[in-house]
Amino acid sequence: MVVIDYTKEPVSDIAFVDMKSFYASIECVERGLNPLTTSLCVLSRDDHSNGLILASSPIFKQVFGRDNVGRTHELPFDIRTRKFSYQNAKRNSLPITPDYIRYVEYWAKRSYIVPPRMELYIEKNIAIQKIFEDFAGRDEIFPYSIDEGFLDLTTSLDYFVKDPALSRKVKLDRVADRIQHAIWAQTGVYATVGMSNANPLLAKLALDNEAKKTKTMRANWSYQDVESKVWNISKLTDFWGIGHRTEKRLHQLGIHSVKELALANPDHLKKEFGIMGTQMWFHAHGVDESNLKHPYRPKSKGIGNSQTLDRDYTDKQDLEILLRGFTSQVARRLRKKGKKTKRVGLTLMFSSRENRLPIMVQRTIEPTSDYKRLAAIVIDLFREKYKDGAIRRVGIRFDQLVDESVMVIGLFDDIEQLERDERLQQAIDSIQNKYGFTSLVTADVLDPASRVFERSRLVGGHSAGGLEGLE
Repeated sequence: MVVIDYTKEPVSDIAFVDMKSFYASIECVERGLNPLTTSLCVLSRDDHSNGLILASSPIFKQVFGRDNVGRTHELPFDIRTRKFSYQNAKRNSLPITPDYIRYVEYWAKRSYIVPPRMELYIEKNIAIQKIFEDFAGRDEIFPYSIDEGFLDLTTSLDYFVKDPALSRKVKLDRVADRIQHAIWAQTGVYATVGMSNANPLLAKLALDNEAKKTKTMRANWSYQDVESKVWNISKLTDFWGIGHRTEKRLHQLGIHSVKELALANPDHLKKEFGIMGTQMWFHAHGVDESNLKHPYRPKSKGIGNSQTLDRDYTDKQDLEILLRGFTSQVARRLRKKGKKTKRVGLTLMFSSRENRLPIMVQRTIEPTSDYKRLAAIVIDLFREKYKDGAIRRVGIRFDQLVDESVMVIGLFDDIEQLERDERLQQAIDSIQNKYGFTSLVTADVLDPASRVFERSRLVGGHSAGGLEGLE
């Protein structure tokens, strides 16, 4: 058995802060309601029909047994009438008894169903980031998502808690408490904090597996807690970085717990998973050498966009119109960054009721940022792979980016035509940059299936604002 010498591992004082039910909490606060005692969910569609549940308050989750993300048909009641839905209950194997029906309808009538307001959430996120800057320098803050972030408090603990008799664990807890109160005082949102006097991984595990269950909504895990806490995480999928597919592969190796993962032969894991196997083994021992002040950033970052659609798309012509609109948006972002792409990727995800694997296909091409060329490639990929079925989510991605000055000219290419196309595209970009994306569009955008005008009013895929590339 390989033994980890923790005295040789780097240590830092980390707080991982998570806003409790962020979107739902903000909606509660805006209505003068308590986020911890109000049943509320944020629904993707204003008409409340077959929408996506983007967020829900703790009470809503508890009452209806739902996670943050889900479909309205997974709820035991009809979202429009607030009546018990026998169809939904049967589909999701829920009980159909008089007591349960009364229970569901009681809470359904007292629940708030609201549309998303992404501009408001971003505004609150910016306010919270400013609170973080009261406790750590900008290079010591690492946003993890819109409602989560790491703070490296190693250099600031002694400034905020000056008592030399206190341990660093106690000091970290006191500073985390101040951060929680500052967020609540300024936004009304409750925050949960995972802490570690060792590294970011243990702080994240502390939050996910203990802090959310404590009265203070805080927990601290360190190297001394690896065997008693990390190894006792009940499910592999509750461990950071392990999804259902990885869990299945681990099960095939006879590994069913984090402890078994830690006690496994790291060479066998590397053979099965590559470098990720070695990383999982170290993580199971609580070892994480990442540095928040110098996070890893990939050398080449692709550009893409994906979105859950407002309805199921089954008509091929509608889907092609939709894909052209998406391609136009992503191609514009490509040109704004002064890049061309050498690889085009298309993702089509079927409606949940189809029970079919998604279509994921890509093609390597000569460098280009021209919308017409990219749209032709996307449509060609679509026609090659899609046969039938209801599509509910689409994604377009451009990778292997090169500088826009790179041009590969084929033997039979019309150079003058290429130059005319490029000048035309530059003129269109200039007009759209000045007056907005929808000021100059192709005729097919007017088709309702394209959803370009709807997306131009979105922020992050939700209501109010504009997606990057459509602003």
